[in-house]
Amino acid sequence: MTGPNSYDAERADLKAQINVLARLVDISVTLSSTLDFQRLINYIITAAAELLEAEVASLLLYDDKQNELRFFAATGGDPSELAKIPVPLNASIAGTIFRENRAIIINDVSKDSRHFRKVGEKVNFHSKMLLGVPMRIKDRVTGVLEALNKKTGSGFTEFDARIFSIIASQAAVAIENARLVTALQEAYADLGKLDKMKSDFIAIASHELRTPLGVILGYATFLREDAKGETGQYAQAVFDSAVHMRKLVEDMTNLRFMEVGQMPVQREAVNLHELLAEARQDTLVLAEAKGQKILLLPCDPPLVAQADRAKLIVAVSNLINNAIRYTPDGGAVELSVYRKDDEAWLQVKDNGRGISPRNLESIFDGFYQVEDHMTRKSGGLGIGLSIVRNTMKLLGGRVWAESPGEGRGSTFICALPLTAKS
Repeated sequence: MTGPNSYDAERADLKAQINVLARLVDISVTLSSTLDFQRLINYIITAAAELLEAEVASLLLYDDKQNELRFFAATGGDPSELAKIPVPLNASIAGTIFRENRAIIINDVSKDSRHFRKVGEKVNFHSKMLLGVPMRIKDRVTGVLEALNKKTGSGFTEFDARIFSIIASQAAVAIENARLVTALQEAYADLGKLDKMKSDFIAIASHELRTPLGVILGYATFLREDAKGETGQYAQAVFDSAVHMRKLVEDMTNLRFMEVGQMPVQREAVNLHELLAEARQDTLVLAEAKGQKILLLPCDPPLVAQADRAKLIVAVSNLINNAIRYTPDGGAVELSVYRKDDEAWLQVKDNGRGISPRNLESIFDGFYQVEDHMTRKSGGLGIGLSIVRNTMKLLGGRVWAESPGEGRGSTFICALPLTAKS
C-alpha cells in the first residue's frame, strides 16, 4: 500500500506540474501577442529561466551566412558581448542540438568534451548542468534554447525537456513572425522614402522645367510666324517638341496627385475668381503657342469657398489643359464662376472637338483615352480628369462634363459648397 507521505508527495508533484502547465499557457499567450523582436527575445529567456528554475537561460539563433550559432540573449549577460562569440556547429553542445534536432540533458557538463567553455569564461559564469532544445518551425531548426544550472533537485528532467521544447517551438514561430513584421515595416519605410523622393523629384523637375519651356515656346512661336522655307520647318519642329514637352511636364505634375484621396486637406478661404485667374496665367503659354485665347469672364460679387487651394488649382489647371489639348489651333477656352443655389460652379468651356454621349462618364476614369493609344494625336497619360474627379470628391464637391456632341465643343463644371459669407 501507498503510505500517506507518498500520497502527499504525489499530490505535491501533480500540483507543481499543473502550475507549470498553467504558466506555460500564460507564456504561450504572451508569445503569440508580442511582435517587438527584442522584447520578445528578452521575454523568452526570462520566462524559460523562471519556469525551469534555472540560474541562466540563453537563446541562440542560426546564422546561415556564417553557418554558426550566435547568442541573441541571455539572462544576466550582456547581449552585445555574447553576440561577438560564434558558437560552432561541430564542437559544441548547442551545435549538436541544432544539427541532430533533439533535446539534450547534461547534468554534469564538466564530463562532456563538447561543452563550449569560451562563453562561460567570457561572462564569468560556471556551468554545471545544461538542458538544451532545438527551436523548430515545422522541420526547420532555427536556433537553440538553453537552460543552465537547475536551482532545485538533482538536475534537469525529461519533464523539463518536454516543457522546454514546447516553449522553444512557440518561441521559434513568434520570433519568425516578429522578424517578418520588422522586415515588412522596414520595407514600408523604404518604400515611403522612395515615394517621397519620387514626389520631390517630380515636383522640382516639373517646376524647374516650366520657365525654360515657356521661353522656348514663346521664341518658337515668333520664329514660326516669321521664318519661311526650310527655316520655318525647323521652327515648327522646335515648336511641336516644346508643346510636347509642356504636356509631359503637366503629366509629371499630375503623377504627384494620383492618390489625392490619401493626401491631407488644408482648407482655407479661396476666392474662386482669383483662383481661375491664377490657373489661366499658368496655362496661358500653352494656349498662346496654339494661337488660342483663354477668356476669363467677370464675377460679381466674389465667390469664396472653403477649399484646399493647392489641390483645387491643380484640378482647374487640368481642366484648362484638357480644353487646350482638344481644341484646334486658333480656338478659344472660356472660364467662369457663378453661384448656383448654395454652390459655386466653376466652368471651363471650349469650342473643340466635343465628346460623344457614350464617353461623358468614361473620360473621368484613370488612364482612359478617347482616342486609340496607337493613333491618338493629343498625347498625355489620361489621368488629369481622374485627378479632377478625385479632388472634387475630396473637397465635398463634384464634377461633370457636358457636350452637344462630337465637333461641337464641351463644357466641364466643378461644383463646390460655398462658405456662409458668400
